[in-house]
Amino acid sequence: MSDSRDTHVELDVDSVFKALADPTRRLLLDRLRTHNGQTLRDLCEQLDMARQSATQHLDVLVRANLVTVTRRGRERLHYLNPTPIHEIEQRWISSFDRPRLRALSAIKHQAEEYAMTTDASTGASTVPDYVYVTYIHATPEQVWKALTDADLTARFWGHANVSDWQPGSPWEHRRIDGSEAVDVAGRVLVAEPPTRLVITFDDAVDASPDPSVVTFLVEPHQEIVRLTVTHEKIPNEEFRGDISQGWPAVLANLKSLLETGDVLPQAPWDMHA
Repeated sequence: MSDSRDTHVELDVDSVFKALADPTRRLLLDRLRTHNGQTLRDLCEQLDMARQSATQHLDVLVRANLVTVTRRGRERLHYLNPTPIHEIEQRWISSFDRPRLRALSAIKHQAEEYAMTTDASTGASTVPDYVYVTYIHATPEQVWKALTDADLTARFWGHANVSDWQPGSPWEHRRIDGSEAVDVAGRVLVAEPPTRLVITFDDAVDASPDPSVVTFLVEPHQEIVRLTVTHEKIPNEEFRGDISQGWPAVLANLKSLLETGDVLPQAPWDMHA
């Protein structure tokens, strides 16, 4: 008899392949890849699709974890979650022909870097928001403390996040090498323990008048929580590339710390370096 955990993994993979098999659902993912964080109305207008049909397709994508939904007031925003596709790539593609695929990917990236979306009102280039979702065997209170406690952030992030975490207060991302230099800084916009934290995220030296914004959403479900990190108002593709490597590494370390009592044996961000 096969291990139940293996069966669970296969069922997850089956749901991803089932979701990707439909051309309409692939088109929805393409629309979110071009412009992440859209409402149902936005998606229906782009695809000239009835609301009920779009809802049914989105439900399939959400169950496959290819799309995640967050709330902003009364609106439900839909974000592309690339994690399942990345796992499929790692399992069935990258190990077979990685060098040639990397070369083709580099060519494709260069060809597409001029095709960034633009804001119709200003003509300025826009960069999609970044969303990452992970599931942690912990309580919401434990996750909140891990995100806001200076000593804990020092353990899993390599920097101490220092603030009183009150709305309007500053926060600093301080080095723990003895210098106490601050690499990232910002302000607390929203603090609703233990479920929602919103901060600005900016270079501590070369601050922007319109910094990016990070939202941590902690959603409990029985003995686990779903942690959704949304990074908005991203200034450029280079910055988006950096956080796309950084957030998964940081959150993997956080998950390991809360579930095992210790961080990963090697700093996960060093793999990218």
